[in-house]
Amino acid sequence: MSVQFSKDHEWINATDPAAAVVGITVHAQDALGDVVFVDLPEVGKTFAQGEVAGVVESVKAAADIYMPVSGEIVEVNEALRDDPSLANSDPLAGGWFFKIKLSDPAQLEGLLDEAAYTAFAQSA
Repeated sequence: MSVQFSKDHEWINATDPAAAVVGITVHAQDALGDVVFVDLPEVGKTFAQGEVAGVVESVKAAADIYMPVSGEIVEVNEALRDDPSLANSDPLAGGWFFKIKLSDPAQLEGLLDEAAYTAFAQSA
């Protein structure tokens, strides 16, 4: 399975449904500017799709991080806490925010593929 995107500007790679990786999109980090702080969720906490799971702050603004699908946090990116700029320099790889165990994999069907997300982001 490839990377999918939410209309809230998060991406998810659910190749491993027991540890799907979530981060913010290139579009989101571009809009935010230089990220200076991230508030990541606690491991073991469960969130519903669309719930706020964390916050990212930049020199321009603060933005909520929404759960693209329902699941339990199984890992957070400690490197991002130490170096929030990873969200800018490597948003689709080293700048990931957390990993989740999916509680309803069918929710992935409601997300956007890369082409649909690109079109959505350009019109937003």
